[in-house]
Amino acid sequence: MHNTMPILLVEDDNVDTMIIKRVVRELKITNELICMTGGEEALEYLKDENNRKPSIILLDLSMPKMDGFEFLRIAKENSEIKRIPIVVFTTSKEEQDVVESFNFSVAGYMIKPVDYKKFMETVSTIDLYWTLSELPDGEQSYGKYKIQDSASRG
Repeated sequence: MHNTMPILLVEDDNVDTMIIKRVVRELKITNELICMTGGEEALEYLKDENNRKPSIILLDLSMPKMDGFEFLRIAKENSEIKRIPIVVFTTSKEEQDVVESFNFSVAGYMIKPVDYKKFMETVSTIDLYWTLSELPDGEQSYGKYKIQDSASRG
């Protein structure tokens, strides 16, 4: 079964969003990229039972209204959202931001490179991470395909 779970991007910068969309296309990542411009909008999306839940959230920290840390605090208090892996994808190299992010149990902290080739490599690494990660429902996502393990076949 092909992994069709979307990727949720929480990013307020239009230029960064366009770059990420371009990189996703160039890397031939076929999963839908759902783009939200802020934490409040992303939380509304995630709490709506009619929306498809993402397999991973890419989160910028510096956003108006609700920054990434406020989003993390609320997301990690929600029993359903807290299981979705969140990778902080930001320009901040501040050690305090890295530490605080991991205090919220993020799956990773990636710096957005300025160089386009390195940007592509970073997104490719994130894609590799989430396609190989174990999923909470007993399925393993591997190379864009889900493989049901014997324990969950029943």
